[in-house]
Amino acid sequence: MRKISLLGASGSIGVQTIEVIRQHNDQFELLAFSVGGNVKVAKELINEFSPLVVSVQTKEDCEALKLEYSSSNIRFVYGEEGLIEVATVKEADVLVNAVMGSVGLVPTLHAIECKKVIALANKETLVTAGHIVMEAARKHQVPILPVDSEHSAIYQCLQGEKEKNINTIILTASGGSFRDRTRDELIGVTREDALNHPNWSMGAKITIDSATMMNKGLEVIEAHWLFGIPYEDIQVVLHRESIIHSMVEFHDTSVIAQLGTPDMRVPIQYALTYPDRLPHPRGKRLNFMEMGKMHFEKLDFNRFRCLQYAYDAGKAGGTMTTVLNAANEVAVDAFLNGKIDFLTIETFIENAMSKHTIQMAPDLETIKEVDLDTRHYVRSLID
Repeated sequence: MRKISLLGASGSIGVQTIEVIRQHNDQFELLAFSVGGNVKVAKELINEFSPLVVSVQTKEDCEALKLEYSSSNIRFVYGEEGLIEVATVKEADVLVNAVMGSVGLVPTLHAIECKKVIALANKETLVTAGHIVMEAARKHQVPILPVDSEHSAIYQCLQGEKEKNINTIILTASGGSFRDRTRDELIGVTREDALNHPNWSMGAKITIDSATMMNKGLEVIEAHWLFGIPYEDIQVVLHRESIIHSMVEFHDTSVIAQLGTPDMRVPIQYALTYPDRLPHPRGKRLNFMEMGKMHFEKLDFNRFRCLQYAYDAGKAGGTMTTVLNAANEVAVDAFLNGKIDFLTIETFIENAMSKHTIQMAPDLETIKEVDLDTRHYVRSLID
């Protein structure tokens, strides 16, 4: 029985993590979770799982839940301290980090110090402070198991292989909602257009990131830290069907790929069961005869400029990836709230990166300061 803490239980990955736990309730136990402002989901999960710790976003929601569940032994907490409590609850073995944004960084570092296994679905944790996170994981001998379908695929492809034999990591990209549109055709696209992903059902922020291709850019940076691969040896290829989730090419020209129907429950479950596997009876099996053909295309970095910005930030190093992530989070939020148009997301990220003076090997406090300063700057562009 693996005992699990879950950050982001009400988000897309969190909901699917709960489905995996339900499907194998003889293998997994949910001990603690966070839900942000979604109190309705919190109550549903409390009634189903009787957790030890529940974290919400505000003090008001926390106090209301304490009152409603006064007869229980549940510990209700809130804010960043609440996320840390969920991440470090003593009885848990595994932390699933499924929150969106850099808010997942500090709780993950605390969980590593407590020697929790980290199942990581939060790209921003490594994008913002990859050098700190991976050094902490090495120091405390904590495994970081990727939950993103692409990084899980790479992780699976590398089982039994030697790092020295890797030639190239190849990340596949669906292309997002606008993969068949030119840049001119992106002028005036709506929120609803952008949220209409052709292959995956995901949260709003990650779906917009997929449309701009920033999601893939963040995955490039994440892959660099997870697998210790230079940016020059990480490629991105457009693969419309999302059947091959990623590949590894070795020095002898062999290529190993991980394939499957688009289903985030598979990489979630793999991270929770590693090094074992469990059945996935509700999953759709891959039928090669029905599938027919698969397609691959070279990505145009001028068309998908956010992908270029991510490579630029990663190669620059230091605090530049923090700037990239913070600027993107604020810009995407502004687009989702109707304050800017779609292409302005790119403009704001480029502006933030252009004005930033890089600080190399930043500590956590420096990263927090740069993150905050970048957010203030991008918000000033909106206002």
